[in-house]
Amino acid sequence: MGTLRIYEINPDYIDYLNSFIPHLFRNKKPNQQNERKYIGIVLEVHNQNYFAPLSSFKTKHKFMPEGLDLIKIKHLAVINLNNMFPAPQSQIVNFDIKTVLDQKYKALLQREYRAITSMEQKICENAEKIYQYKIKNGDFTPLAKRCNDFLLLEQKALEYTTEIGRS
Repeated sequence: MGTLRIYEINPDYIDYLNSFIPHLFRNKKPNQQNERKYIGIVLEVHNQNYFAPLSSFKTKHKFMPEGLDLIKIKHLAVINLNNMFPAPQSQIVNFDIKTVLDQKYKALLQREYRAITSMEQKICENAEKIYQYKIKNGDFTPLAKRCNDFLLLEQKALEYTTEIGRS
């Protein structure tokens, strides 16, 4: 394996998808002073790129059990696979940890990356399983309701890249 890397996503693409799936994380919320880095991993799910955002590890995560959709990256971060979304290659931005100036943040990202690569197989398998689960169960279970509408997002991603191609 060894193919997972950390990336950013074009914020305009996030804004576009947000109009269809309003609980997507955003780089900057209205009235927020600073923009936060929106980083995650890109993996192949159902034969296309999907972006799974990294979230900071919070106290609540200590008490939450890992599951198909929640993967704890030690006590450093979490990946909520239910929040993954299709990521056309044109919207993926390389993220080089070496360029991070804040040494504390840089060290955290390096630890997260090492942990992610050691869990790559589990992450990829869970991503494919959660995708299939959502497709099979629609919105009829609590887990399925937590998941993004992957098929809708795939359609919107295709429309977005087609529209950009015409510009």
